[in-house]
Amino acid sequence: MHLMTVFSHPFADRYPAAVMRAFHEPFRGQGHSIDVLDLDAEGFDPRFTPADHDHFWGGPLPDGIGDMHRRVEAADRLAFVFPVYWWGMPALMKGWIERVFTPGWAYQYGSGVEDRGKDAVAASLLPSIPTALIGIGGSKEATYDKYGYADAMRTQLDVGTFAYCGLRDVESHLIFDVEGDHNAGNRSAGLDQARRAGAAFASPARVARDAKEEHFR
Repeated sequence: MHLMTVFSHPFADRYPAAVMRAFHEPFRGQGHSIDVLDLDAEGFDPRFTPADHDHFWGGPLPDGIGDMHRRVEAADRLAFVFPVYWWGMPALMKGWIERVFTPGWAYQYGSGVEDRGKDAVAASLLPSIPTALIGIGGSKEATYDKYGYADAMRTQLDVGTFAYCGLRDVESHLIFDVEGDHNAGNRSAGLDQARRAGAAFASPARVARDAKEEHFR
């Protein structure tokens, strides 16, 4: 099995990286291969450039995006590990999705560019390989529950982004309340949570999910 993990945090020696390593432990223990796309370390440019805009309207693929496509296509499992910023992904990770999940590769309006604004039907083009999202939050779980932030994130990401492009087998995990010395116990529990999530995600007995169906149910 080959896992590709997209990671967004400016430091490789802080808690989010520890969460990623804990999530990877079951994969490494079973001898699976892992491609870590560290967006900060690789210097990925998240800005939607004029070249990206041109491609959206039928122009050539911007430099470097085809390489990202091939890395995703090689994966049997996808994972996204990130700190929660303003109840969502960091801008760097969101920009990666905006630039890499291109029309004609991740989704398609009608029969092509000429249908933009005319045909409301969009086709999902990515195969539904299992996808895991692990968000690391500074707020308490009760805050997420009170305001519906977790549900909003699942609607935006699991359904509106990944399932829209065909990646319907999505599972989301949130690790809560990890900031400050007084939350050292929560951080330790979060690493255990990440290991359990990794073990279940790597298991051949894992049961596929359907984020879109679960959303409407």
